[in-house]
Amino acid sequence: MGPGRLSWSLLLRCRRAAAAALGAPRCCPLPARPLSASAPLQAPLRPPGTGGGAPWNGAAGPGGDVEKEEEEEEEEEDEAALEELLAPSPLAPGPGAQRVAVVHPAVKWGPQKSPLTTAELQIAEAVALVDTLQNWTVLDKIIIPTKNPNKKFVFGKGNFQVLTEKIKKLPHVTAVFLNVERISSLTKKELEGAWGVPVFDRYTVVLHIFRCNARTKEAKLQVALAEIPLLRSNLKNEVSQRDQQRGGSRYIMGSGETFLETQNRVLKERELKIRNALEKLRRKRALLRTQRRKCEFPMVSVMGYTNCGKTTLIKALTGEAGLQPRDQLFATLDITAHAGYLPSHMPVIYVDTIGFLTDLPHNLVESFSATLEEVAYSDLIVHVRDITHPETILQKATVLSVLRNLNLPSHLLDSMVEVHNKVDLTERYKPAEENALAVSALHGHGLEELKQEIEKKILTATGKKILTVNINLEGPQLSWLYKEATVQEVEVMPEDGTARVKVIIGSSAFGRYKNLFPNSEIFMS
Repeated sequence: MGPGRLSWSLLLRCRRAAAAALGAPRCCPLPARPLSASAPLQAPLRPPGTGGGAPWNGAAGPGGDVEKEEEEEEEEEDEAALEELLAPSPLAPGPGAQRVAVVHPAVKWGPQKSPLTTAELQIAEAVALVDTLQNWTVLDKIIIPTKNPNKKFVFGKGNFQVLTEKIKKLPHVTAVFLNVERISSLTKKELEGAWGVPVFDRYTVVLHIFRCNARTKEAKLQVALAEIPLLRSNLKNEVSQRDQQRGGSRYIMGSGETFLETQNRVLKERELKIRNALEKLRRKRALLRTQRRKCEFPMVSVMGYTNCGKTTLIKALTGEAGLQPRDQLFATLDITAHAGYLPSHMPVIYVDTIGFLTDLPHNLVESFSATLEEVAYSDLIVHVRDITHPETILQKATVLSVLRNLNLPSHLLDSMVEVHNKVDLTERYKPAEENALAVSALHGHGLEELKQEIEKKILTATGKKILTVNINLEGPQLSWLYKEATVQEVEVMPEDGTARVKVIIGSSAFGRYKNLFPNSEIFMS
């Protein structure tokens, strides 16, 4: 066992006591599957003179077998390294229930006070986050005013004393959820000392939800990457406690490294391994994207605030019965693709993405950048809004802010389609924003108008053309067009054995058609 592996084991043991305090939901992720490319590559072509038979393995005779064995050994090593990275985290919630007091610091004034929301709405979202976690129960929700939530005890002395008394009077409380983005390790230590129970911030709670909903290896790796800042923060607390309780030498077995230096080195090595594993998955996804581009399938990324109805909308647009939308926050963590058809019968791929959240910590968004990278390669973005939500304007601002920070191409942001969902819950709704489309994904209202708008934007973005061509029915043109383009209608003229065919065709396919059938009559629509 090497020094890196030993140190990670030490780190795991050192965190178990803190992890036990989390109690938290029983997360039941699916068992990990072996990592493999989603689409196998073809064997390399056999060079001239090597004969027929089995695919060429890249070398003649025994050398090829050795090469193959080395590749298999390398794959096994990669698999073993990946399984180690996906091992249970020291921060993973253990079995058991949590009875939580939700506390929201209501900022009275200043730059940290948002004009687009209220303290009541903010604590309602915090309660919804807790309710998402299995076996977590909200005992009480408490709003306490504060001038500056960034100070050591978050609240002023008087309000802090009132809050402490409230928390200690709660029966069987096991944790406090402080509804702020992140609290420092020092603040966490002081609050837990005063209240006698673990204290979670939004980063911790959202990370628990992500961990429970992660299904693919890529999602699990991204959760593991997001845990690194928390592990570093906890490490500082642990070192401080060790120094206070033990005293004496801070060096490990004469190695010249302090405990803090050793564990920081282990965390850096772990972070590098996770990033390398994610980069390998990113390259595989890029290969699949290239293959998809060759087929010229337009891609539409469906984005929005968490629980706004993205998956329900995709199900309505595609008719895919297997899609099962869930009424909870962050039900989707992995990008999924779903095929559908536009009014012209043009095939299109709808991409379901992770939802966004106000005050979602930057490190958490950055950890999922590998997943969100796919959005940059879309032909169109559909921004879905829950128009019935009281914070719908703030939610829109949050989504647009995240999209801008992803450095997406400007044409994607300019051509974005805004969809106002859940209009069935309001009477005679009309969008205030110009060009926004009102729909009810659940009941199908407004879907045809939405499909037509998507088709119009896709034709502009992809450079596809709508053409009418005259073909000879005895020739191969019609079957070629069915294969390489989207045939909209065929008008047969039996008297001369020809047909007028209306098609939607991409630029490259159009070029191939003109080369293959130079005498064909073509009319632009």
